[in-house]
Amino acid sequence: MTCIVGLVDGDRVWMGGDSAGVNGLDITVRADTKVFRNGDSLIGFTSSFRMGQLLHYRLEVPPREHDTDLFRYMVVDFVDAVRNCLKDGGYAHRSNDVETGGTFMVGLEGRLFTVQSDYQVGEAVRGYHAIGCGSDYALGSLASTIGQPPEERVLKALECAELFNGGVRAPFTIQSSLRRPQLALTEAA
Repeated sequence: MTCIVGLVDGDRVWMGGDSAGVNGLDITVRADTKVFRNGDSLIGFTSSFRMGQLLHYRLEVPPREHDTDLFRYMVVDFVDAVRNCLKDGGYAHRSNDVETGGTFMVGLEGRLFTVQSDYQVGEAVRGYHAIGCGSDYALGSLASTIGQPPEERVLKALECAELFNGGVRAPFTIQSSLRRPQLALTEAA
């Protein structure tokens, strides 16, 4: 199920997601969105609506110290908070001493990160990424629309994924967030 699309455009991160809830051959168009804000973070998820609900309503995004590298913050502080949130919410899985969660994207401070089910954090050099069963179609669309307005690119990527993948359905939710100014980080410290 799902297609989540993320795109960095200047100091803004755009993210869009579909509304499909899939169980085997059954599909439900859901009212609860897969893309939302939690504090300064823009989050889009796949894997499980339960995981998304925990990330939306239970995750307490930790503050980032002004002198902490953003990628390090994501790998250490952010992921530790996610792991605790998913464990406390009964979602994290443990098998053969390996803990897993789910897959989601985070737009934060003008950058786009993907957190995989093993909690690794990735950041695509190309400035856009997609996750979920429709991701290959969305990535092809994003690669072919460079130079077009960012919201339009995200919408076209989702429409392309819906056209070719049975697990992706409109309506689509598209949001954006601005990079937090460096001045605000310094003043908050």
